[in-house]
Amino acid sequence: MPGHVLLRLAPEALGELAGGLPDGTALISATNGKTTTAAMLATIVGGDRAVCRNVGGANLVSGVASALVARPPDAAVGVLEVDEAALPAVARAVAPRVVALGNLFRDQLDRHGELEMVADRWRRMVDGLPAATTLVLGADDPVVDALGDGRDLVVRYGIDDPAVARPTRDDAADSTHCVRCGAPYAYRAVYLGHLGDYACPQGDHARGGLDFAARDVRMDGVAGTAFRLDAPDGAHELRLPLPGLYNVENALAAIATAHVLGVPVARAVERLGGFTAAFGRFERLQVDGREAVLLLFKNPTGANEALRAIAGDLADSRVVLALNDRIADGRDVSWIWDIDLEGALDAAAGVVCTGTRAADLAVRLRYADLVADRIDIRTPPEAAFDAAVRDAPPGGRVYVLATYTAMLDLHRVLAERGLTRSFWEEAR
Repeated sequence: MPGHVLLRLAPEALGELAGGLPDGTALISATNGKTTTAAMLATIVGGDRAVCRNVGGANLVSGVASALVARPPDAAVGVLEVDEAALPAVARAVAPRVVALGNLFRDQLDRHGELEMVADRWRRMVDGLPAATTLVLGADDPVVDALGDGRDLVVRYGIDDPAVARPTRDDAADSTHCVRCGAPYAYRAVYLGHLGDYACPQGDHARGGLDFAARDVRMDGVAGTAFRLDAPDGAHELRLPLPGLYNVENALAAIATAHVLGVPVARAVERLGGFTAAFGRFERLQVDGREAVLLLFKNPTGANEALRAIAGDLADSRVVLALNDRIADGRDVSWIWDIDLEGALDAAAGVVCTGTRAADLAVRLRYADLVADRIDIRTPPEAAFDAAVRDAPPGGRVYVLATYTAMLDLHRVLAERGLTRSFWEEAR
């Protein structure tokens, strides 16, 4: 609300407020990972100076304006996550010091339109950025990598470890054809979705050189991930208490952006060692002698990665899948048919579906050949959670994969029970 009021009264205020930050502003955007990347970057940079950040997650133009209005009086730098569709307007207004762009996947098609529409907006935005703005690009995404063409200040990051590559691209892979000639990319390695080490067979485009590369990646399920970071100043070892290759990408983006903002890589690596995930993205709770693990999913690629993170620990586990179709989730839930569910939950002791579209999830699971008597439907989400906890053996796990508003609904109840902190406690 403060941002809405401000922009009605003073449409130019966004740029004026951002201009008052002596160390400039970093804008972070991506389909998947922008909230976690922004939180990582704030953790790194915040050890040296006061940070202005939209910590509550409001990432449209009004949310960015609200964050700038409420910034600490001694704030030196802005760390702002920005919605993919809102990014061009915010970038025009604030003249950012750095723009970090991670990936583009199909997401909320009823609001964003097709991926290529967002990509076109980003291309026009980049063309209008000041020459002094540095781009930090997720080079594993062909569309994002190509945004650096013709610019002097570009930093690229990515994963370079074929040992953790997928055998084939997911069905949900999006940008698989050359951005210049349209020929199908040849992949040396696929890491998640369409992200990987790719090259056009016609020689028109290939992944750019990596300034920050994750190599020797070791994955330990939900316990975390470790890798060797090869950076401009040498090699560093980093262990993240977060699962999945998607969090490796997020960490690379945060470290590379912090480097542009003047933070030494070694210091950034040290500060990420104790990082805790942003609200609702990854959380572990103890409930009645069982561990509950909360994971957010909102599109096919994110869902596939969450399923891979839990795949090695399903034997004594219950899984709760929570799907809502409110405005913040996207009204169109047809994307669940692009999740690689076939075989993904066969090892689980049981699956509980909940949310406003619980029945759609149950139908999708049946088409994935999950036996009907292993599928339960319960609403509201806390009823599904309670049933899964009750049915899990002592010492077992309950995995909750939920869309945004379903996670908020469940998290609110868990906070009331004293099992976790509320959204607003996290935001403060």
